[in-house]
Amino acid sequence: MKTFPMFLQMAGRHVVIVGGGEQAAQKARLMLKTDARIVLVAPDLDGELSALVAQGRAQQVTTLSVDIFRDAALVFVATGCVGLDYAAHALAKEAGALVNVVDRPALCDATTPSIVDRDPVVVAISTEGTAPVLARQIRMKVETLLEPALGDLAALAGRLRADVARRIPQRERRFFWDWVFNGPPRQAMARGAGREAAALLKGALARGQGTDAAQGSIALVGAGPGAADLLTLRALRLMQDADIIYYDRLVDPGVLELARRDAERVFVGKEVGACAWPQDRINAVIIAAARQGKKVVRLKSGDPGIFGRATEELDAAHAAGIPIQIVPGVTAASAAASSLGRALTERGATDRVILATATCRPEDPGPDWQDMLPPGTTLAVYMGVGKAADIVTSLRKAGVPPGLTVEIVTHASSPHEKIHRCTLRDLPSLARGGALENPSIILIRRPKRQSAHQPAGQLVRIGAI
Repeated sequence: MKTFPMFLQMAGRHVVIVGGGEQAAQKARLMLKTDARIVLVAPDLDGELSALVAQGRAQQVTTLSVDIFRDAALVFVATGCVGLDYAAHALAKEAGALVNVVDRPALCDATTPSIVDRDPVVVAISTEGTAPVLARQIRMKVETLLEPALGDLAALAGRLRADVARRIPQRERRFFWDWVFNGPPRQAMARGAGREAAALLKGALARGQGTDAAQGSIALVGAGPGAADLLTLRALRLMQDADIIYYDRLVDPGVLELARRDAERVFVGKEVGACAWPQDRINAVIIAAARQGKKVVRLKSGDPGIFGRATEELDAAHAAGIPIQIVPGVTAASAAASSLGRALTERGATDRVILATATCRPEDPGPDWQDMLPPGTTLAVYMGVGKAADIVTSLRKAGVPPGLTVEIVTHASSPHEKIHRCTLRDLPSLARGGALENPSIILIRRPKRQSAHQPAGQLVRIGAI
């Protein structure tokens, strides 16, 4: 290593930033995350830095001198002027300070790493100036691994450390902390339940132990419509922490590649209109796995809360006393609109979106389509290819104009994506012709007025994207 990584103590110390423009402001933003006092050295400051001085967050000094730099924890020089940069560097070195001169590596005693901030958990990444883009890429990878609330859990653990030392026998402390950072307290904090995490920790301390038995959990995770990079960070973290993942045919293989490599993967074989695994069997196996202490991920395409049969699995987990959470995903309607290059709503044209499924349980009545498409509405129909004729018949009985443009997006956001356009009257014949595959989302817009973005009502095969 040409450089040695080290964390500097900032409490009760000051940092000097020479310069009054954007580069100086960038360093000031970074230092505002610390407890250091900020001294800005420049005759003139931009609006952002002037506001910091006005708010008492920084002090302004207008002239350079050696005394300014004495006892500084760190000095940043960011004037943008070669001569002024060298002059400030010389004065700072005379005062014995550590100096970073922006964009001048030869004048730097210290460099600024890429930082993942989960205060008090901080990860610093450096390539010693050789590849800043790579450092940023690594930082983004680490960002996905560490949930935003991890620092809150670490801070809570720090406040209770002395209590742990008093109440938990030394031989059990490692297991206790493993339970805190790998078990229910961390899971609760990750989903934003800070009070629950604190109660779990304090309850364990009151008992003098962590947990009597391994506690499993279930997460209903939205895999999105197809593209793996549409996963949420929370979904990715849970998949990388899972012991077992249950998934169905609509989950893109690229999404599964992001899961922990040694996680067990179970295909539950759900099909539109048929299911090799009945829902009650799926409920039973995920509950059984959680009772064994496993971290279970039930991976569902799109968003679990939108036609994902999440309610049955939630009810089963609650009845069994198993912790369960829902992690939203990008739903097919949103992905389809993105593929079409427009929004689901448009001011003055469509001020509401209705999400509807055309496929219900055999014993349930079909949807009432007649009230679903008043003027000013975008109707997104899930699982509707096989019911296209019924949908169109009902909508036309309700007075919906037959010339409205219908857009059908198949395999939205995936490499196999296809887009079709036709009029409402032509939708049944298009569906019967076999051009439409599942999964498809059918979008029908009935604006209050004709929009400039409304395509002409003719059949257009866009093809694979």
